[in-house]
Order: sequence, then C-alpha cells, then structure tokens
Amino acid sequence: MNKSELITAIAEHANLTKADTSRGLDGLLKTIETTLASGNSVALVGFGSFEVKARAERKGRNPQTGEEITIAAAKIPSFKPGKGLKDAVNG
Repeated sequence: MNKSELITAIAEHANLTKADTSRGLDGLLKTIETTLASGNSVALVGFGSFEVKARAERKGRNPQTGEEITIAAAKIPSFKPGKGLKDAVNG
C-alpha cells in the first residue's frame, strides 16, 4: 500500500475527505519525525512505539577492494510493534 492508497483507506474508514486525511497524515508523520529528531519517543498504546537507537561505529569491508573501512556511528529510527498490532497480524 502506498501513501495515496493509505489516504483513501483512512478517508473511507473515518468518513473524512481525502484532503483532510492527507493533511492529517502529513501532520502525524511530521510530528513523529520532529519528536524522534529531538531525541524523544512516540508511544501509541496497542499499536507500537517509535524510538531512536544508537548504532556504534563499526568495521566493515569495501566489497570491491576488500579494504577494511570504518562505518560511522549513527542514530537509527526504530519501530517496536505493540501487542494489539502483533495480535492483529497473527490473527
């Protein structure tokens, strides 16, 4: 499902216009993005939680040359599904 299909589905379920749904979805995604960028997490009870995890610097290899390289440390966004979502998927 792509973004426009998701907007259509939400609009039908919530009895909203596609324009209102699109603005709401954009607002939700931007809020999650800015919250994670500020170092906080977003928890949606029953659905899951978004958080930022730290990945340490590590060694890797250049696949073309075999030369060892250092891969820089990074912050990685992460999603952990909640029980409600797990149960819905596993039916």
